[in-house]
Amino acid sequence: MGPSKTTRRNALTTLAGASMAGLAAPHLAGAQAGGTVWRIQTVWPGGVGLRVFQDWCASIAEKTGGELRFESVPPGDLPDDLKLYDALKAGLLDAVNPFTIYAQQLFPAAAFLTSYPMGLRNPHEWDVFYYSLGGLEIARELYAAQGLHFVGPIHSGPNIIHSKVPIRSIDDFRGRKMRMPGGMVADVFTAIGAEVFSIPGPEIFAALEDGTIDVADYVGPAVNYDQGFSKVTKYISMGPPGFMSLYQPVDLMDLTVAKPAWDALSPRMKQFVEMETHVYSDLHHAAIQAADQEAWAKFVADGTEVTRLSDEDVRLMTGVAVPIWFDYAGRDDASQRIFRIQLDYMMSGSLGYVDPAQVEWLTKAI
Repeated sequence: MGPSKTTRRNALTTLAGASMAGLAAPHLAGAQAGGTVWRIQTVWPGGVGLRVFQDWCASIAEKTGGELRFESVPPGDLPDDLKLYDALKAGLLDAVNPFTIYAQQLFPAAAFLTSYPMGLRNPHEWDVFYYSLGGLEIARELYAAQGLHFVGPIHSGPNIIHSKVPIRSIDDFRGRKMRMPGGMVADVFTAIGAEVFSIPGPEIFAALEDGTIDVADYVGPAVNYDQGFSKVTKYISMGPPGFMSLYQPVDLMDLTVAKPAWDALSPRMKQFVEMETHVYSDLHHAAIQAADQEAWAKFVADGTEVTRLSDEDVRLMTGVAVPIWFDYAGRDDASQRIFRIQLDYMMSGSLGYVDPAQVEWLTKAI
């Protein structure tokens, strides 16, 4: 064993030095003496997302000297992923790795805890919101009221649109039968004239194949290629260069923990989990992007054409999205609080996504 590895192991052993003996936590079967086991499930059904998650879970025991272990619960062992929060509250799981947009089941303000049409557009902007502008503290307040602990955001990648027909401007969405997630995204595309359908991910291919829809949003290139979308569509629609997705450019996930499991950890181990969530976010995001690069070549080989919207389309869609932002922000105090922070950031010299004139007539609403 080389010196660097020995040094790393010593550092990790020091971090894990405080004994967990006597701490109450669910699902301790199989744990070493004094160790805690968390049953944890991701919403990834397979592919690179699931592989990276499982590798990360397997690394935790070594990093903590066995003080904490993550037992990855296989997909399908519990009811559908939209009920993960119920599984946490019932003690069936200790932690989950969902897409943060699912938290809209719990409280309306979750609409602003992940990317939304024409909002914050890059992963680092969400890091600024969470870790410098108070977003993490607000999220934890909201989750705590549900008996849960929000550890932190985890970056994935943009969502993209597959289509049977070329989409070269936002006008081309008019009249199209589109699969879209619900909430703000569906409202924006409805406002520009699309007929929006809510279809579960596993059913999208069949809906495209039989003509139920002719346009479909889903996640990123790697996952979508594995779903076979190049066999039933000819085009991928994206924003201008550098802006892959106008409607969901940063599809955030997170680590959410049942409050009893979180409270049972020592302060040092809580700090470790928080730090590991940062690490995992970086590794997960990079792995997804690497897989996407390989997928682009496969799409090209299959004859898929990438079409891009213009900067003018960005301006026009922002005009459509802004009133919808304010509608969602007005639904409760927490939504207003979060959106106000994000709007100030988007209007600042740092970003400049929103011209004050675009929102002047609406700012009194918040």
